[in-house]
Amino acid sequence: MSDAFERLEQVGEGTYGQVYRAKDLKTGEIVALKKVKLEMEREGFPITAIREIKILKSLSHPNIVDLKEIVTSRNRGIKGHKRPVSGSGSGDAHQGPPHAQDEESDLSIYMVFEYMDHDLTGLLQMGTKLTQRQVKSYMRQLLDGVAYMHRNKIIHRDIKGSNLLLDNNGFLKIADWGLARPWNDLKKHYTNKVITLWYRPPELLLGQTAYDQSIDIWSVGCILVELLDSKPCLPGRDEIDQLRRIFHLCGSPTAENWPGHETLKEWDKFKPEKPFTRTFRQRFKHLPEQAVDLVNQMLQLDPKRRMSAQKALDHDYFWTDPMPCAPSDLPKFNVKSAHEYDAKLRHEAMKAQQQQQRRNSAKRHQSQHPSHNGGGS
Repeated sequence: MSDAFERLEQVGEGTYGQVYRAKDLKTGEIVALKKVKLEMEREGFPITAIREIKILKSLSHPNIVDLKEIVTSRNRGIKGHKRPVSGSGSGDAHQGPPHAQDEESDLSIYMVFEYMDHDLTGLLQMGTKLTQRQVKSYMRQLLDGVAYMHRNKIIHRDIKGSNLLLDNNGFLKIADWGLARPWNDLKKHYTNKVITLWYRPPELLLGQTAYDQSIDIWSVGCILVELLDSKPCLPGRDEIDQLRRIFHLCGSPTAENWPGHETLKEWDKFKPEKPFTRTFRQRFKHLPEQAVDLVNQMLQLDPKRRMSAQKALDHDYFWTDPMPCAPSDLPKFNVKSAHEYDAKLRHEAMKAQQQQQRRNSAKRHQSQHPSHNGGGS
């Protein structure tokens, strides 16, 4: 297909581009190619991709996906115009992202990442059941990566199952940094249209634009429940339903549990008609007690009361039996590859098959009863 990479199959699709499994034809290594969408860009290279590249260049951690390089492609081939993602070594003339308007319209740009065999959502949707040791190991890796990211003043703003990649050696890596942003105390306003709905904290739903790393902690708490319970924690249909589910679980905001909530932009619009009490421990009484205590401290309505990622790593949950094990000691999954994209394709194929079966059944019924079609005398 090209003299640099052979694109094997699509394994993901998001707002900012498709992701493919590919083979480096020079080394034989399997990698992930994330295609950067350029169609909508009038000003050049997409700002989201520039931000993602810059942030990933600044981070280096075992639980954060590794950006290897940037390549450009014309027509069908990925011709391997490689652009280093660091300032070291040769090729300084090509540092940084290329400008979309400098190239012809058939140019494609790919970010090259290490390839991971699965994502968390794909595994769970395939019915994979995780042991307590697996849950603890993956959660500890996730918190390690989040704590490192937060120490470096970065907020991810889209932690969810499909952005948590796993390999067959037991490692977890945080991926898809297109919504991530540097954070500092001086910047008071960010967009609140971030984080996939099921993992979005209440302050963003209520219009907050001055926020910090605590928004990621809410998402991590939802992930832990999902791992333990084998189903999403708060699967809302829309923003109103999402807030309703949050209030049913965590109670209604009050002056005691969330001082200042009534000043949020959307509070008057979305405030519940009647107060709800917190039902968290009752709902999750079937889960391990220490895990419930940890999640309880993450899913606090008041962002200031949420446990930090660093503090969560010291929670008793990670220091009691069954102890989390090293990634290399985790059992192997019995599937070669599992991604949310694959699960979505299977679901669509099954839905199409069911629709076809219903159409065939209707045709058989009509042929057996022709009078229903206006036939007969």
